[in-house]
Amino acid sequence: MQPNPSAFAHRWLAGTGEKTLLLLHGTGGDENDLIPLGQTLDPAASLLSVRGRVDENGSNRFFRRIAEGVFDLENMREETDSLAAFVSQAAAKYGFDLDQLYAAGFSNGANMAASLMLRHPEALRGAFLMRAMVPFEPSSPPALTGTRVLITSGESDPLVTRGQAERLANILREGGAEVEHLWVHAGHNLARGELVEAKRWFGGLAPG
Repeated sequence: MQPNPSAFAHRWLAGTGEKTLLLLHGTGGDENDLIPLGQTLDPAASLLSVRGRVDENGSNRFFRRIAEGVFDLENMREETDSLAAFVSQAAAKYGFDLDQLYAAGFSNGANMAASLMLRHPEALRGAFLMRAMVPFEPSSPPALTGTRVLITSGESDPLVTRGQAERLANILREGGAEVEHLWVHAGHNLARGELVEAKRWFGGLAPG
């Protein structure tokens, strides 16, 4: 199936800086959810906040799942390819630099960002992944040299095991990404401290 990028509902907020943040919500969210987070992480960045196209019993998602933690890999591939095509079209439409595009995703959105890096390594300069797990096992390491990733995982997360989170970090490192992996005193919810650390991390990303 050919990628179909045309149906992604989204919000675009132009910033004053060089970076653009691709914001990807969790299950049940929409394109409005992570706008405040993006503005906190980098007040100068442009924001491209996207709504997942899959409807799971009335909840928006970026790809289908068969059961909790069990993903529909074919649908994930199709939606990942379509999102990559959409991002490219959005860059042409809004005039942002793809070499300065960073994702910030929570839960399902973080898994989609990880899938995007694994399947389209050129699509993102880096990513902030909150409560992410391995979306799929790549057949070979992705070409991620020069990509920077911050993963924040909850020590008592009932949905993402320590092994799943650490495996994702290792896959990205095997591809050449520079990965910082933080464990926070939280479950599948966000903690204030990790957002402070994420803002620090974004502030340390050099342009160009």
